[in-house]
Amino acid sequence: MLVTLREVLKDAREKKYGVGLFNTVSLEMAKGVLGAAEELKSPVIIGTAEVLLPYASLEELAYFLVPMAKKASVPVVLHFDHGLTDTKIVEALRLGFSSIMYDCSTDTYAHNIARGAQMVKIAGMFGASVEGELGHVGANDESAGDDSIYTEPDQARDFALRTGVDALAVAIGTAHGAYKEKPKLDIGRLAQIAETVPAPLVLHGGSGLSDEDFKNCVANGISKINIFTDINCAAAKAAHDNYSQGCGLTDIQNQITEAVKQETMKKMRIFGSAGRG
Repeated sequence: MLVTLREVLKDAREKKYGVGLFNTVSLEMAKGVLGAAEELKSPVIIGTAEVLLPYASLEELAYFLVPMAKKASVPVVLHFDHGLTDTKIVEALRLGFSSIMYDCSTDTYAHNIARGAQMVKIAGMFGASVEGELGHVGANDESAGDDSIYTEPDQARDFALRTGVDALAVAIGTAHGAYKEKPKLDIGRLAQIAETVPAPLVLHGGSGLSDEDFKNCVANGISKINIFTDINCAAAKAAHDNYSQGCGLTDIQNQITEAVKQETMKKMRIFGSAGRG
């Protein structure tokens, strides 16, 4: 069933488990993610990010993701991640996405609040949820240890109250992409933010964290965890290994789906969402 981010994260926050967002760029990946959710009876968030649109357009993805989400027996949020432009965000909403993440975290605080509040109004016209971001979760070629890019607890509360976002992504030491070294997570900061912010919290840059890191983050207030690199690499490995064994495209497609499904199920069990759907 297609639901909003607000609906899924309300239960996750109350019962202290995490729900994964698994970004996809193909039908094979989507089948793997939703197959995992069905098998484990887990709520799930599936979607894409604006930076991934060169690999599959919003229209192409919506063509199969919307009916697949509606047909599912578990709650499915269709999410547009890291929306950078109003044009693409509105396109996603019009195509049936039930949640959007508006990313202006690198702008000034005042502009981030103003644009965040405006996007809440626009998404509300479509009955969709909005995720904001405060602080900056960079890429792994950027510094993830500079305290200036971490989320400040008091500011996070102010941001959530003034924008009305349904979820807030926070910066506590993670980074997007594959980690070159073990990240240093500020769990104390996360716990402080969770105590002061009325909205569910989101962890970006989840791929590559240890099982213990994930469990620690969920225990201290994270309700949504973003994953792409891990399932993307699982898909690539399956394609490589099966091609090396002489498999053709049709067999490789099935193996990609299975590899993504297994990696997604692994994450769902760690996050504690299995059996919650």
